Amino acid sequence: MKIFKTILLILSLAFVISCSGKTSIQPDAKFDAEKTFAKANDLIEKKEYEDARTVLLEIKNRDHTKKYAPLAQLKLADTFLKDEDPDRAIEEYRKFTELYPDHKYASYAQYQIGNIYFNQIDGPERGSGAAFRAMDEFEKLKKMFPRNPYKEIVESRIEMCKDIISDYEFIVGNFYYKKDAYKAAITRFEGLLKKFPETKKEASVLYYLGLSYKALDNKEKAAEYFKRVVEKYPQNNIAYDAKKELSSLNKK
Repeated sequence: MKIFKTILLILSLAFVISCSGKTSIQPDAKFDAEKTFAKANDLIEKKEYEDARTVLLEIKNRDHTKKYAPLAQLKLADTFLKDEDPDRAIEEYRKFTELYPDHKYASYAQYQIGNIYFNQIDGPERGSGAAFRAMDEFEKLKKMFPRNPYKEIVESRIEMCKDIISDYEFIVGNFYYKKDAYKAAITRFEGLLKKFPETKKEASVLYYLGLSYKALDNKEKAAEYFKRVVEKYPQNNIAYDAKKELSSLNKK
């Protein structure tokens, strides 16, 4: 009987607690994405990038309207760029283009990727790798977003990248030529002409191809390249040297 009364007492207490007690888990207050985004911008203005990133990540996780989440992702990339962490910035910009390929700022994100690589170019000898990557990203921008607002500057920078790369290829080809590695020089020079047929160094490339084939005793190919220099660049100073080389081949 005592056990029965004890059980009844326990059940009665549980019922009272369940009816009158308050839950310990309170519902989250309504998240204001707009105000939180403004807070993140304020932190960025103050150059408090780490704190800004914490706020931006909160927006990405809690903005169910999806209006500010994409902007938070973009700002996240911007903070890494401002904080001089270009590799992480590229990673976040690329994530934006993958998550929001149709967003109005997707072309901006892709442009920034190309721009970061472009700003890493440091002359033809050390900057050719960055020039290759920048050119590739700018070409991707043109393909993905043909109506992008950066057309003029992108075209200009692509041409600059091509010049840097072709200068580097010429330096390498000339290095091989001076080391008497004529076959390697020919491979480099001919590859340069194939990749960049409009290169500003075409006259010099043709001339050194002629010299390389001459060194390999391939007079026919040597004459072919010397003639192209003379015919295509008659006013270029190097055409005079090409004529001398042709005359020498003819005498032999």
